[in-house]
Amino acid sequence: MKISVIGAGTMGTGIAQIASTAGHEVCLYDSFDESIENSKTILEKILKTKNLLCISAIVLGLSLNSKSFSSTKKTTIDNLLIANESKSFITKAIEKSGPAVVTIDTQRLVKSNIPRNSKILIDPYFERFFGLTIPYESQKRIEQGQGSGVIIDNGIVLTNAHVVNQSEKLIVGLMDGRKFSGKVLGQDMLTDLAVIKLKGKGPWPKASLGNSDKIKVGDWAIAVGNPYGLENTVTLGIISNLNRNVAQLGIYDKKIDLIQTDAAINPGNSGGPLLNSKGEVIGINTLIRSGPGAGLSFAIPINKVKTIVNELLVNGKVIHPMIGISLINETSLDTNNSKVKVGYVVPRSPAAKSGILVNDIILKVDKEYIVKSSDVVDAINKNGVNKFTNILIERNNRLVNIKVKPIDIRDLSKNK
Repeated sequence: MKISVIGAGTMGTGIAQIASTAGHEVCLYDSFDESIENSKTILEKILKTKNLLCISAIVLGLSLNSKSFSSTKKTTIDNLLIANESKSFITKAIEKSGPAVVTIDTQRLVKSNIPRNSKILIDPYFERFFGLTIPYESQKRIEQGQGSGVIIDNGIVLTNAHVVNQSEKLIVGLMDGRKFSGKVLGQDMLTDLAVIKLKGKGPWPKASLGNSDKIKVGDWAIAVGNPYGLENTVTLGIISNLNRNVAQLGIYDKKIDLIQTDAAINPGNSGGPLLNSKGEVIGINTLIRSGPGAGLSFAIPINKVKTIVNELLVNGKVIHPMIGISLINETSLDTNNSKVKVGYVVPRSPAAKSGILVNDIILKVDKEYIVKSSDVVDAINKNGVNKFTNILIERNNRLVNIKVKPIDIRDLSKNK
């Protein structure tokens, strides 16, 4: 009979001793090195004095094996074979994609206004009190920043747009100590993604990209990056939410739903990968919640990232079709049915020109039935720009069909 004993403490070691003496094959497990060593010492003493039929004791990576013996034959610790230490899924995941995680050091030129006169007049108090107009002069200075990234192809690094935005110089450091200058091939501020090309010769490590559509709440999440300049930092958590709308976080200048995790992410982690238990990249770490509710971290789903990266590599920019409305998800307490309602219509936008009104309920966009607001966004993105989209709405208990031609979000302010 094979018996597994969890815990290599006094009781666990004793149970393993009794069971092995009775002729059973025993596997003994523990997660602490100290328990492993204590148990090993005890078993060594026992094996020098006891007759054993068979013993196979595994103590978190220490595999103690002996062959079968007759009841009259003694065995000692010399008969035991010690195997290699087993690896946790975290270690295996980091070994798979960790070498592709990079540090990104940036330099950008910034301008600031500095008072031209004496130091006493630098204090704004004197300017207000005496009614003085202090002359200022513009000065340039170098601002340094740091973030993380991950190599996803031959010399192609993926990171956050806010890490590299307006940078004059990029230095990318690999885990093996090599450093290369980099060039931004394209960036998209609305999704906070950017692509960098390394200047130099490989070979390059490459991360394995997963499928963010397959992850579930409660799955393991491993964040890798360089918080506060501390290279190759690994933190562990779980997936807390799959479709966290950035508007819920008070962010209105981005256009994306995020993965929420409790894996610790800090300044400097931005642009680094979020891995699953297999070591596959399932997201790109992008922001954290500070103040009340701190400890919440967010990543861009890798399937969304793949689409954006392809556009950046081909065009250097991303087209974001939109019609100029904000949406509200509503759920009935009586029926638990969900509906998507128009909360605001941008003046002179395609939606306004087509006759869409506040409080209209969107039922269908082209062939896609609408359950949540992200369904509307996905359907409009799928259709693209400058092609009419058919939208079925409910207004005052009546069905209305409306045709709208989406435009790129950058052209919205130009649209008259």
